[in-house]
Amino acid sequence: MGTALTRSTADRFTVRTAIAPLLGEARISAPLTSQLLAGDVLQLVDGRGDWLHVRGADDFEGWTHVGFLMPFTGTEATWRISLGCVTHDAAGQRQALPLGARVAPGQEVADGVAIDPATRATHFPRDRDAIVRSALTLFTGTSYLWGGVTPWGVDCSGFVQRIFALHGVPLRRDAWQQAEDTVLVSDDVTAAHAPGDLLFFSDRDDQRITHVGIGTGNGGMIHSALARGGISVEPELSAKLKDQGVGIRRAL
Repeated sequence: MGTALTRSTADRFTVRTAIAPLLGEARISAPLTSQLLAGDVLQLVDGRGDWLHVRGADDFEGWTHVGFLMPFTGTEATWRISLGCVTHDAAGQRQALPLGARVAPGQEVADGVAIDPATRATHFPRDRDAIVRSALTLFTGTSYLWGGVTPWGVDCSGFVQRIFALHGVPLRRDAWQQAEDTVLVSDDVTAAHAPGDLLFFSDRDDQRITHVGIGTGNGGMIHSALARGGISVEPELSAKLKDQGVGIRRAL
């Protein structure tokens, strides 16, 4: 699929691979800024050869290669949602799809689970306690990956964004953006919080937010932390986290 052809015929594209990298520059060795999943619809912003500058549904932008993409169909919203599954097509080709990816028409689920988008709210109600349950179970054992958004590797804000998205609560990609998307509960990260509240932290002198976790409602939180190697449940905040705390904010 050549860039000249695709850019002349469409301004929207769909991710066709299980995961596509979203990069800071138009080269495969550029730093990973986020990930795109199968079925994600992207808006074309600009292009350079076979590299496209795209914008996702959360308005997060970056570069990816046309090799990861296919033309937009207009039906993506009706595709099943992977909860972690393996599919196969009519030719028997198998594909593993992470949590949150979309199962395209013509793919059958061989293992794992995929749900109809019409039933998402039943599986993942817009409820604080349900959000905490999902946070505690869906990413268990996941390693830390800067830019990651799946149980195959995730960073702090990617974890928060994916969990809340499953429950019908859209948040932007980065921790500082998620702070802007939510309502202040307290400037004190050690104050009482409700389950599902977001706890924000900074390791910078200017207090710009650099980390986020999902509060469990009992003084602790679950988060993806490099120092923990990935997803970790903190029954209570450490002295370091308390010192770096910026505040508590609420998404719903």
